[in-house]
Amino acid sequence: MRKSRKISQKKSVFSFVVDGKCELWYLQLLKQHETLNINLEPKLPQKKKLQDQFALVETLKEESEKVFWIIDFDTILKETQETKKGNKTSLQEFQELYNATKKNDKIIIVVNNPCLEYWFLQHFEQTSKHFSTYEKLEKSIKKYLAGYEKTEKYYKNSRQNIYQKLKPNLPIAIANAKNLGEFTFDNIQTGITEMYKIFNWVELDLIENKQE
Repeated sequence: MRKSRKISQKKSVFSFVVDGKCELWYLQLLKQHETLNINLEPKLPQKKKLQDQFALVETLKEESEKVFWIIDFDTILKETQETKKGNKTSLQEFQELYNATKKNDKIIIVVNNPCLEYWFLQHFEQTSKHFSTYEKLEKSIKKYLAGYEKTEKYYKNSRQNIYQKLKPNLPIAIANAKNLGEFTFDNIQTGITEMYKIFNWVELDLIENKQE
């Protein structure tokens, strides 16, 4: 008599294309601290130009259930200001790619304006104030995260990493971020963080785990 094999269910893959190491570390810690029915795969492209990021998004969508493309908008604005007259700006390029990817429901674009730290700030206060750069936001975030710095040592501190510090206020951050609405090209001088979109999907698996 043949022994029946236990078939293991393959996890769905959610891929993430990020343009900075801070996003990479944060997602690695999320994966480390949560038991999920999905496999989170953050990717940092070797080349960080928008076209390179987009190319990686297009590749990953073929092997992933969802691909989240996380964008720090202050970088796009900075590059746009530095563009020589007559050349296509990063803002124009991003709008073209944004419109192209919005047609595919496997791709979810996550815009942080100005940057990831605006998501961190929403864990502690509900604000729609626009900061044009991280440097202008830095003082506000350090009120709540003493000694904050954009280093792997700080993010992955062995005593208490940044995900552990923020997690107690995660429901507050999600609610505050949702209240800010979605990114729009009609008003780019608006504080926005769409990181809640990630947890819209991750949360479903957390609920399923609790019910098992």
